Amino acid sequence: MRALLLINPTATSTNRRTRNVLIRALGAAVDLTVEETGYRGHATVLAGAARDAGFDIIAVLGGDGTINEAVNGMIGGEGPRPALIVIPGGSANVFARSLGLPNDPVEATGAVLEALREGRSRPVNLGQAIWDDPMAGGEGPERVPGASGPSNSRYFTFCAGLGYDAEVVRAVEGLRGAGYKASPGRYIHTAVRHYFMTDRRRPALRLERPHSPPVDGIFMTIISNTAPWTYAGDRPLNPTPWAGFDTGLDLLGLRRMGLPAMLGLIKQIVGERVGLPRGGHLVHAHDEEEFTLRARRPTAFQLDGDYLGERERVTFRSVSAALQVLV
Repeated sequence: MRALLLINPTATSTNRRTRNVLIRALGAAVDLTVEETGYRGHATVLAGAARDAGFDIIAVLGGDGTINEAVNGMIGGEGPRPALIVIPGGSANVFARSLGLPNDPVEATGAVLEALREGRSRPVNLGQAIWDDPMAGGEGPERVPGASGPSNSRYFTFCAGLGYDAEVVRAVEGLRGAGYKASPGRYIHTAVRHYFMTDRRRPALRLERPHSPPVDGIFMTIISNTAPWTYAGDRPLNPTPWAGFDTGLDLLGLRRMGLPAMLGLIKQIVGERVGLPRGGHLVHAHDEEEFTLRARRPTAFQLDGDYLGERERVTFRSVSAALQVLV
């Protein structure tokens, strides 16, 4: 069985010694090829080439951004699609943890090797975002060799967002570019600081769904393909607790951004949750196959914690059983 292991050498929670241990463990189980990523989008190129070369498995040791790139390289093309192995190496590791994997890369490797021996895998739905103009609002993703689909389309594994949360992602990416690590504490500090900078007076977003009336006056939206949405250290944040890899997409929209509304929402979403957050200012959508968000002005946009510029119209779709994940 041929497998490609993609390694992000700058992954937050691993070092070279740990990576060498994982390489030896995987290499004892499969015919392993190892590649390190060197730039943004490189995992997409490498995964697409492995897909076209007929690899059976693509394993990723890295954070959610590297996993997202690899998934976008795997989707499409001709012939059988490789199975995916996920080994957490980032700061949040939302996708891996949502699959039920340990957050420690060595323990996670043991779990996926057990799944490999037993031939155990599960289908996972993906989200897909399609926007009208890939260069609207300034910087946006260029067409990456190896990726499937047009340059204004991208798949995501666990979340997307328009508005305030994407503004926070943009600010953290700027800090990372300046040499700071993207720790949970840095995200929280940036979110608090940036809250007082975001526009809390003029809502920009409109939700459009087939067979439902449109909803205007939305400040920000969280789009989820699974739950939790993210983690603050070890504590899950669950604004869309009904979301899952075997259903369509879920959405939470905020029609108020005042401090009482935000504090009330935070209190409801921290920790393991069953019921939806409550409030007349909240907009919910569950198990949706497709919906569109329109913005009155260019609005910050993120997928899987990766900032993708500002957009004015994005359509979201659920893609059923898009991946087989060894878990």
